[in-house]
Amino acid sequence: MKPIKDKCIAILIEELFDDEEVIEPSDRLRKAGATVVFVGPTAPSDYTGLNGRVVSTDQSAGKIKLAEIDAVVIPGGFAPGKMRMRHAMVDLVRDAVEANKPVAAICHGPQMLISANAVRDRKITCWPSIAIDIKNAGGLYMDRQVIEDHNIITSRKIDDVEAFSGAIIRALTPSSEQ
Repeated sequence: MKPIKDKCIAILIEELFDDEEVIEPSDRLRKAGATVVFVGPTAPSDYTGLNGRVVSTDQSAGKIKLAEIDAVVIPGGFAPGKMRMRHAMVDLVRDAVEANKPVAAICHGPQMLISANAVRDRKITCWPSIAIDIKNAGGLYMDRQVIEDHNIITSRKIDDVEAFSGAIIRALTPSSEQ
């Protein structure tokens, strides 16, 4: 039996996402048995990554119901800077954190956690250039491959994607199967 069969993971999409930070985790999550939905400001819409990869959104952040998803993944690139200007996307992240669903952010993705007011007193890792933003928002920045602090999972960069994806899968795996 696949460890996260019947789980649905929303991967947030906006222009200039980091291609590898979307494709690698989505492939690993699907391989583990999960359903992956791409959620953007609008849907169906096409969004282009930093390296030219085009991803079509399945649902819009304003229409998806929190009850339909089991986790949220926020990739890096320049997309998080754009996502944080979209109230529905910030609301989805905030609501998922408050509902104690796993919320995973890599690279610049923790910018969305800042906008969702979800970093205070939490251990967070991220791309080094936004470490000061994490500290200013009350987070406890640590330079580690992956950090799991309750339901928030963070990683620094694409080199960490294997550990990042593994942490998401563990967070969604029933304790009887771990």
